[in-house]
Amino acid sequence: MAALVAVVLLATSAGGSNGSYTVRAIFDDAGNIISGENVKIDGVKVGTVGSVVPTPQAQAAVVMNIETPGFQDFLADASCTIEPEALIGEKFVNCLPTQPRPAGTQPPPALQKIPSGQEGAGEYLLPVKNTSSPVDVDLLQDIQRRPEAERFTIIINELGAGLAGRGSDLRAIIHRADPALRELDKVLAIFAGENKILAKLAVDSDRALQPFAAVRNRVADFIVQSNTVARATAQQRGALARNFADFPAFLRELGPAMERIAQFAGQTTPTFANLEVAAPGINNAFTHLKAFSNSSSTFFKSLGGTAKTSGPAIAATQPLLARLKSLGGAAKPFAGNLSELLSSLRSTGGLERLLDALFLSGGGLNGYDSLGHFLRAEIIAKNCVGYKVVPQNGCSANFVKAEGAATPAKTASNHTSLVMDRTLAVLQGATPAQAIAKYPGSVPTLGEGAGALSGLGPEGGATSTTKPVGGASGATTYYTPSAESSSGASGMLLNYLLGN
Repeated sequence: MAALVAVVLLATSAGGSNGSYTVRAIFDDAGNIISGENVKIDGVKVGTVGSVVPTPQAQAAVVMNIETPGFQDFLADASCTIEPEALIGEKFVNCLPTQPRPAGTQPPPALQKIPSGQEGAGEYLLPVKNTSSPVDVDLLQDIQRRPEAERFTIIINELGAGLAGRGSDLRAIIHRADPALRELDKVLAIFAGENKILAKLAVDSDRALQPFAAVRNRVADFIVQSNTVARATAQQRGALARNFADFPAFLRELGPAMERIAQFAGQTTPTFANLEVAAPGINNAFTHLKAFSNSSSTFFKSLGGTAKTSGPAIAATQPLLARLKSLGGAAKPFAGNLSELLSSLRSTGGLERLLDALFLSGGGLNGYDSLGHFLRAEIIAKNCVGYKVVPQNGCSANFVKAEGAATPAKTASNHTSLVMDRTLAVLQGATPAQAIAKYPGSVPTLGEGAGALSGLGPEGGATSTTKPVGGASGATTYYTPSAESSSGASGMLLNYLLGN
């Protein structure tokens, strides 16, 4: 079947025209073939028999009109056979435009056209060696009703009548039959060498055909339907021919695609192997998916209710988002500067230096004496901090006393100011005695109050009870100036600065 389809495609690709294409086929015997009979190729009608005329060589010339354009190109190896059309004896001519051959083989030339001046001029000649007219089965069966002796007599008589005076024809027939007989001997030799296989094939065929015998009605219907499909396919033979013409290109493109699919299959094999291991877990997950789905339904219903409630609130935040957007645009330069500042602080250790400054400033402002820590300076957060040449509202402090103003007496309640006034006087160049005389009053000793900040006694000397906590090993420097000496002022200042 495939070989015949290939032949049909080759004949189709060979082309042809919509005009007349007449083949003059020479047969040894053209009995029961008449004008108007069908000419078929692989069961499909492609033309009709125009005329049947005898030839001078006592043969029959069957003139065939090939009407289908796709088959109007018989090659030199074409063949035609007269076969029965039906049981009533009607015949048709079954032809093959060319013989099957391996791919890539050079096709034979086309049939030669009969030159002008000869019988059948303009027609394409198919010689007798390319035709055959086998004996019909009904003719052989006709003699089966006669006795054996008569059958043999009839065969001899018919053979003698047919061969009488036709020795040359018989010789030609034998020559033409010789290659066929040789090929038949080869086929029979192959069958003889494979007789055991053929016997086994017959047994296996019987075994395989038994199920078909049980459903033979269906098999018969399948054959009928196949015939219907074949007829429908024959009506679309043009499209089918194009499909087969495109089929080799499809196969060429299919090869690389199949190779890629094979590579993909090789790469996905481990994945499917792991999937096989994970299959029980996946089955378990799908088993419990129903309960999860029920729980999810409740969750999504609750989520829908929440969305209805929160939707208006979220929509109401759109103005706020717009304001935040403008705020973000305005804050972008500040954020950039802040980012650069923080990056600079991190890269240069600025934060550590700031902490060092705070720590060292705290250590510089915080003194330490026998009673504990005290402040050497105080940050004043009021209007009296800045230096002003004119009085400032809300500040009554004056660095210069007014002329004629009396110095207020210092009492024990303001002993801290008394000590500071005396200290400032010493800093300005006065001696301790002069400072005490300028700022009279009593200063409590260490035992009289915790507010004593200096060891100045009533006479301006250092008291002997002023000691640092921890003694000489307390890590606090101790200095005792001599009373009534020129170095008393510097000693007092040094003790103050050192926290003694």
